[in-house]
Amino acid sequence: MLSGKRKYAWLFALSALTTALVILLWAAGGMKTLELSTVDQRFDIRGNLPSQEAKNVVLVSIDDETFSELRLRWPFRRSVQATVIDNLSKAGAKVIVEDIMYSEPSLPPYENDDYVLAESITNAGNVVLATSETDPRTGETPVMGGNDNVKAMNATVGNSILATDTDGVIRRFNRMRGGIPTLSVAAVTRATGTMPGKENFPHKSAWINFIGGEGRIQQVPFSAVYTGHFNKRAVKGKIVVVGATNETLHDVHRTSSSKAMAGPEIHANAIATILNVFPMSKSPWFVVLLLILLFGFAEPLLNLRVDPREAFLICLGGAIFYVLLVIYVFNLGYILPVTYPLIALALSMVASLGVNFLSAAFERERVRNEFARFAPDSVVDQVLDEAGDGNKLGGKRVVATLLFSDLRGFTTFSEKLQPELVIATLNDYLTEMSEAILDHHGTLVSFMGDGIMAVFGAPVETDDHADKALAAAREMLARMHFFNQRMADAGLGSGFKMGIGLNTGPVMSGNVGSERRLEYTAIGDTTNTAARLEGMTKGTPYQLYISQETYDALSEPPADFEFVEEMAVRGREASLRVWGLVDDEDVSDLDPAQPPAPGEDLPPEPIWTPTS
Repeated sequence: MLSGKRKYAWLFALSALTTALVILLWAAGGMKTLELSTVDQRFDIRGNLPSQEAKNVVLVSIDDETFSELRLRWPFRRSVQATVIDNLSKAGAKVIVEDIMYSEPSLPPYENDDYVLAESITNAGNVVLATSETDPRTGETPVMGGNDNVKAMNATVGNSILATDTDGVIRRFNRMRGGIPTLSVAAVTRATGTMPGKENFPHKSAWINFIGGEGRIQQVPFSAVYTGHFNKRAVKGKIVVVGATNETLHDVHRTSSSKAMAGPEIHANAIATILNVFPMSKSPWFVVLLLILLFGFAEPLLNLRVDPREAFLICLGGAIFYVLLVIYVFNLGYILPVTYPLIALALSMVASLGVNFLSAAFERERVRNEFARFAPDSVVDQVLDEAGDGNKLGGKRVVATLLFSDLRGFTTFSEKLQPELVIATLNDYLTEMSEAILDHHGTLVSFMGDGIMAVFGAPVETDDHADKALAAAREMLARMHFFNQRMADAGLGSGFKMGIGLNTGPVMSGNVGSERRLEYTAIGDTTNTAARLEGMTKGTPYQLYISQETYDALSEPPADFEFVEEMAVRGREASLRVWGLVDDEDVSDLDPAQPPAPGEDLPPEPIWTPTS
């Protein structure tokens, strides 16, 4: 059986084990993809941010409209790109970010286009060029013929490779890659003159605060800029990213906020993130650890204070509240962990359910074993079913019939005999009487030496409790007759007489005692009166008294009972009408048991063995 302290010890031990496993899982990066997917869901719940969040970034998109109007084949001639740079520069673009690769020279007959593009870049003086090839040791790139040419054009190069998580989703961007700044960092550095510090890139990356799904960054068609028919104020003083958004050009990726977003738009969102001073921040490691510990031990800590069911519901409500809190603080820019704390809580709850289930099962079996000693199996099963999972056999008010019995002359008998013989005799007597009570669906409440207390109609309520109690009393008297015969055959006297009292009325039925020891009982005036009735049989020719209440509760009046008198009962103001059983000859003719005369030799070994 799991006692209270032992159960809590098991709860804390299992919670410590499951929490340690979750901490190891977190430290090893297990289920990282699942945790990252919760960030995507938070973006979905948050929805689009106001366009003002990216007011200083514009995307010149090479889209379907561009191909339709210009009717040019990809890749476009560099003279076309040069024209776009010229027009953006004239419109007052603060920085022009070319998310287009210029790593290889133009093929004949367009060699001169490279010079045209170089002249436009030089004239603009604020161009950031993209590359995916670098020498990590030197930072050398093949863009426009090499770093020396780029420097001569007063341009900057940024690495355009996007950081992709293990599930293929882009959620973050790096500060440096391949020995040079990334494209978005290079763009902001060119615009502000200051490169974002390393502190903004924990673990060398920062979260992209996507302002929404695809198309949320302000866009101007590439064709409109090329022809010069565009709103100049749309790009003036802003960082302008030029790149392909057409899906056929295969620069489309999955992101936290979109299933398909073009690379240039992702860079634009990263630029906006930097300009907004990195509004997204992830919880430091110690916060994650504290949350795992808190959630991992929440269930056993609550079990110390409240019922296991209440603790389970509180934990469930706490999990829901935490998820809502995670969503709320995400809107404020904080990324709290979800997977690991909730896994720790779930495992702790499962462990708690297991321990509580086993504890309840052990407790139920304990109650069954204890209760089965003084009640029939059918009564035990019904009581446990009614008690439910608590197995506490809680008290309730019922109308029942109480039976008290006592063995006359046993004290004198026991004083002169060996203890072993006395105990054997008493056990035989109590076994006979207990079987008579249990056979008639009575509940044995207690043995008081040679006295017995039993109740009929509790804890399982029945309508015929008075009939069952009377039938049990009759069988007790009959068994007493055969018990006395065995006494006589064993040479231990002529036998005993007994007194039985029955009373019917309301009682409080249930367990009493402490947490360490509980006993079933039925208390109240009805119980006290039944005990008094048993005592009132002494010195009378009656071995069985029943009260008027019991007589009235019988299904039919018994023919072998006679009204005795209206008696005063000690402890009660009102008198009690009493009926007595006319003694049967086989019983009434027996005298109280007489022990062997003093000085007689007693058998060296007990000659009395209890019956089975």
